[in-house]
Amino acid sequence: MKFAEKAQQLQPSLTLVISAKARDLQQRGKDVCSLSTGEPDFPTPSFICRAAEEAMKAGHTRYGSAAGEPCLQEAIANKLHQDNKLTYSPDEIMVSNGAKQALYTLFQVLLDPGDEVIIPAPYWLSYPPMVHLAGGRSVIVPTRQDRNHQLGAAALAAAITPRTRLLVLNSPTNPTGTVYPEQALAELASVLRQHPHVAVVSDEIYEYILYGQSRHVSFGVVAPDLAERTFVVNGFSKSWAMTGWRLGYLAGPQPVLHKAVALQSQSTSNVCSFVQYGGLAALRGSRECVHTMVAAFARRRQVVLQALGSMQHVHGLAPQGAFYAFLNIAATNLSSVVFCERLLAEAGVAIVPGAAFGDDRAVRLSFATDAITLKRGLKRLQEFLAGL
Repeated sequence: MKFAEKAQQLQPSLTLVISAKARDLQQRGKDVCSLSTGEPDFPTPSFICRAAEEAMKAGHTRYGSAAGEPCLQEAIANKLHQDNKLTYSPDEIMVSNGAKQALYTLFQVLLDPGDEVIIPAPYWLSYPPMVHLAGGRSVIVPTRQDRNHQLGAAALAAAITPRTRLLVLNSPTNPTGTVYPEQALAELASVLRQHPHVAVVSDEIYEYILYGQSRHVSFGVVAPDLAERTFVVNGFSKSWAMTGWRLGYLAGPQPVLHKAVALQSQSTSNVCSFVQYGGLAALRGSRECVHTMVAAFARRRQVVLQALGSMQHVHGLAPQGAFYAFLNIAATNLSSVVFCERLLAEAGVAIVPGAAFGDDRAVRLSFATDAITLKRGLKRLQEFLAGL
């Protein structure tokens, strides 16, 4: 069977591969501490589950609008206005099967073959493959740890060419935990004003998971004049522990959203109807459940930072948001893949190679797991590093 050229280069998500390998080892009786998956270990809040159950009982089990249930579109528009100070009408919002599908669909409707997409590195590992599947070319712009892994205005300006179509911003960032301050976003916006052919998509899936004095600022707030080429992607997976529900959304200018909805109608049709009522309950309900989870992540973050202080050969920034520590392992003289393979085989700890995120000198450790597993995994990591 002959594969399409774009399919020949496809590889599965490395985070999912490593998580599956860790589960396989556990099922075969090996003691494995998995610190690899970006998935909260909390159950979905019960009021959200009840809302989905009630929606099923009420008959919300049939085909729906490809753009999403109107009540959820309206609730998302209200959320964007109240929480993010962004103005979108309900028909400028598309509900999607997770934030990942929102990004995939946006790339498909914006990119022609050869169009360039600027992606700061380290990056979420699915951005480049999705660009490739849309026929585009990823332009990776490395960032520096001593500058908090933030894309600077000069670096952005240098990366823009006549073929540039899109800039991808992610804050809080996976895998580094960087949160872009308002001033940094404003500086990027000043560059984009000089290049009207470049749009920006702001991936804000971790917006509520913040630590210390960190504050989430949506790109659209600092550049309302760029609204006609600004897109917001978000979802319910991380903040409400709804990863398996596959519920996200895309917000942006109406002409592009109409094309995105048309593509979704030809691919997956509507998002599961009763699941959308769970999302509606999340937006309308108390945020106490979110605050409780974030407080737990903050405690685990402290455990990680304290452990790292006594480890050899690694260093990294304290994450300002999300639930990852991105650790520089250059002093080990091991590639990130070899490091992770040895750590799993010799110490029974699963983490993700930085090569998947565009930095082979680093590894990503997730603290979205229970405290016991986290502490055991960190102790094993410390012993592994001491033995190198």
